[in-house]
Amino acid sequence: MMKRFWASSIFIASALALLAGCETTPAGDAAKPATAAASPDNELFIYTVWPAFYVKEDIFEKQIGQLIKKKFPDIKVKHVHWDNPGRQYKDLLAAGTIPDIIMDDSQLNMNRYIFDNDLQYDMRDLIKKYNFDTGKLNPTMMQRMKNVTQEGAIYGLPFQAADFILYYNKDIFDKFGVDYPKPGMTYDEAYELAKKLTRVEGEVTYKGYSQNPGHYMNYNQLSLDPLHPTEDKVSMTSDGWKKLVDNLRRFYEIPANQFDTVEKFSQGNIAMAVASSDRIVKFYEDNKNLNFDISTVPYFSDVPDTKYQPNIYSMYITKQSKKKDLAFQVMAYLLSEEVQIQLSKEGIIVPLQTQAVKDAFGQNLPQLKGKNVASIFSGKYAPAAPARASGLTYHLAATQNVFDPLIFKESKDSVTALRMIEERETKAIQTEKAAKDEVKKATGK
Repeated sequence: MMKRFWASSIFIASALALLAGCETTPAGDAAKPATAAASPDNELFIYTVWPAFYVKEDIFEKQIGQLIKKKFPDIKVKHVHWDNPGRQYKDLLAAGTIPDIIMDDSQLNMNRYIFDNDLQYDMRDLIKKYNFDTGKLNPTMMQRMKNVTQEGAIYGLPFQAADFILYYNKDIFDKFGVDYPKPGMTYDEAYELAKKLTRVEGEVTYKGYSQNPGHYMNYNQLSLDPLHPTEDKVSMTSDGWKKLVDNLRRFYEIPANQFDTVEKFSQGNIAMAVASSDRIVKFYEDNKNLNFDISTVPYFSDVPDTKYQPNIYSMYITKQSKKKDLAFQVMAYLLSEEVQIQLSKEGIIVPLQTQAVKDAFGQNLPQLKGKNVASIFSGKYAPAAPARASGLTYHLAATQNVFDPLIFKESKDSVTALRMIEERETKAIQTEKAAKDEVKKATGK
């Protein structure tokens, strides 16, 4: 999975026996049909993929399990977290052990895992039945959930977000006598700072700016979708995509500022880095002497106060679940202000963004004391791209390859790099489509 690599650097997966009672089919055995396994009426099976930190059972218990048990004392929660090997979607499906609730990344995994495995369930009837007000959730996050199809179905509800923010090393700014970045800074202003802060002193290279190109492209502030809205192809040669690529490549082309992974920010030689909000704790734990603060990501001057599209982890009820009503009541409770405040206290961005929730942010994390946490809630999300026409093949386009290797290693110009990725990814879509057509012919479905 995309992002699985960098997430593993946060949380070291121990050998947890999370799959108790959920045996997988041995290799080579025929897969069982995707039906929910029989389980006690009071047992709710929750499968977490993202957030990644739920690989640690104590964190899941603190943030979800204990809260559910307190509100619903008769419910037994069975929790399994994604792991490799043995606890991936394919393993659960092969064993016929379908979860009641899945928590996963909506941008990257909803189509290729929820839909491709025929697990999707439209929750609109349950939303109406239980009078759940989706209007209380962040509207752009909800828009992302509704933009899956043009029919307006709601297959999931946002639960958490890992927004992208700007981290900056105050000691580097102080060392070179440069003013700290201010909330609302444009990319042009960030570029000027990056030039001033990129220095080589002896064996030490100070890099002015670093960013993950994949995140920059996938959650881009211009709301560009690499997939064509009405055809089975990738479309990335517009002026908007060129503007996006040119904007970031100029930072990379500052002499000595060739990007490091943003994970190296904690080592102390990167002045500014854009990374997800959960890195606040990670950077502190990596280097408790790191003198850093946070601000808003840079904005495009012609799209002011617009940050990235929301990077959300959502909750889904599976089509196969026999406990849909119970699952929805639990989900509705997890989205109540009571629970959302508790999550906010742990430094988690949540879709319920009342003032009480914002005020609670990070209260349980002493490492956030003195940090500019208000900047996390500054600006507005870039809207998600509109839903594509029905019946089209979904493909997770490798947009990051525009930069690495084509620009970073091969020095392609932006137009050429975009055209090459467009052609490669369009071929990949055609290959995937042909493979699916073959399966349909073979199975008659």
